[in-house]
Amino acid sequence: MSIGILGKKLGMTSVFDDDGSQYPCTVIDVTPNVVTQIRTVEKDGYSAVQLSYGDRKDKHTTKPMKGHFEAAGTAPRRFLTEFQSHSEELSPADEVSAADIFVEGELIDVSGTSKGKGFQGVVKRHGFAGVGGATHGQHNRQRAPGSIGASSWPSRVVKGMRMGGRMGNDRVTVKNLRVIKILADQNLILVSGAVPGPTNGLVELRKKK
Repeated sequence: MSIGILGKKLGMTSVFDDDGSQYPCTVIDVTPNVVTQIRTVEKDGYSAVQLSYGDRKDKHTTKPMKGHFEAAGTAPRRFLTEFQSHSEELSPADEVSAADIFVEGELIDVSGTSKGKGFQGVVKRHGFAGVGGATHGQHNRQRAPGSIGASSWPSRVVKGMRMGGRMGNDRVTVKNLRVIKILADQNLILVSGAVPGPTNGLVELRKKK
């Protein structure tokens, strides 16, 4: 696990290079994260830095978490996560910005929670083609899964069979996205391609090892 920062996905846009080529990219809000705790090997058994992102009202913060933020010397924050690197360079209440970690042109990994799609069939969930030839007695089988098991052996549906089920709402990491531009004055970072999650969804940007 490497150092990174928390951000919020704002949407997508396009950028153009000098020769006119167009590149789709995702705009991520990277308002400076606040250090809320430093993990040490002596006390916690491992070394890490805990970063926080987003404001949170006092009335929505539990008493234990209020004490946690007061010990760090910062106001209540909404999201917390840990990065197991560079903890010795930071102290509680320090701010970490994207410009402190990333440079334009480098590759990073972005993690987020994908959009939940509910219960879906095999065509949407696994890309099944369905049954063609609807005129040949297949009036209601176009999107059916087909056979799912064998006969007398193994007499069961084997594990891992691709079937209908809940789709999405999973933690997804997209690797090797290039940092197109860092707008430090606006607390924005543009990365190539799409990142998981809906608009305003929380994402983690991690520097490659």
